[in-house]
Amino acid sequence: MNRIQSKLREDKKLLSIYFTAGHPNLNDTVTIIESLQASGIDMIEIGLPFSDPLADGPTIQKSSTAALDNGMHSKLLFQQLKDIRKTVSIPLLIMGYFNPILQFGVEDFCKQCQEIGIDGLILPDLPLAEYQRDYEQLFKKYGLINVFLITPQTSEARIRQIDAASEGFIYMVSSASTTGAKKGFGQVQKDYFQRIAGMKLSNPQIVGFGISNKETFSQATSSAKGAIIGSAFIKHLESEGVEAIPDFVRSIR
Repeated sequence: MNRIQSKLREDKKLLSIYFTAGHPNLNDTVTIIESLQASGIDMIEIGLPFSDPLADGPTIQKSSTAALDNGMHSKLLFQQLKDIRKTVSIPLLIMGYFNPILQFGVEDFCKQCQEIGIDGLILPDLPLAEYQRDYEQLFKKYGLINVFLITPQTSEARIRQIDAASEGFIYMVSSASTTGAKKGFGQVQKDYFQRIAGMKLSNPQIVGFGISNKETFSQATSSAKGAIIGSAFIKHLESEGVEAIPDFVRSIR
């Protein structure tokens, strides 16, 4: 069983953290991952920086630009992570955009992921139809779970299609916006969370976009299996440094 699937079976609300590889400093990647695991994080999304991150708000865009300026790229990320499974046991996913993977070579990328112990990919710009037609068998060959996104505007029929094609969790985007921390969710978001929970999907949902603190984590997980924090964590890294990661995690739980 994939590590993601095993984690989803645990009787707890899951906290996943997103950070951009190569930021704040080029060689922080492994240190951040190890510190997050030691702090009790359940899953980690490693952001592969890209020059045109369409789904991301200002904080993650800025971190992506900084990481690229620092010299981060796919090959270097794999080099940094080559021994990660000697110290880290929780699920690791790479989140990014399809263009760098296409440039790297999709099968080569998937093979590298398998070799270092990556469990899944989150690629917001890879449509379901293209994935199923061109890449599904390749991902499965290398043991990678592909995570699909839904939004409040996604139709019920489409959500059912995504649920049928999923093997891990569904990434539930909290609102029709880019990534970024919010102080709280309004009634529209709460109704959306409850509506999706009421669909009784086969795969659990993990909420992303707008989770920034204990309150928004609690709101997001009231109807979902877990939540993902990205921008707020990146801001904390920038202001407090890698050594303050445990403080951030304690503030959420």
